[in-house]
Amino acid sequence: MKKDIHPKYRPVVFKDVSSGTSYLTRSTIRTEDKVTIDGTEYPLYKVNVSASSHPFYTGQRQFMDTAGRVEKFKKRYTKK
Repeated sequence: MKKDIHPKYRPVVFKDVSSGTSYLTRSTIRTEDKVTIDGTEYPLYKVNVSASSHPFYTGQRQFMDTAGRVEKFKKRYTKK
């Protein structure tokens, strides 16, 4: 492999700004922000949605009334 063409793969902290949850993982993402965890400084990347705040994973997902939608569709198009 050629040297100096690949991005640096390093530990990065992803912080969910809506819930405040932080995840320490490895990534090649570039960021200027820093955060200190357990005495070690890591690059910080802020995200709007993660598994801790997404409605699908938190169980707050709202189900649509599909039966009402089907009836509304049939009512609208059976006239024609």
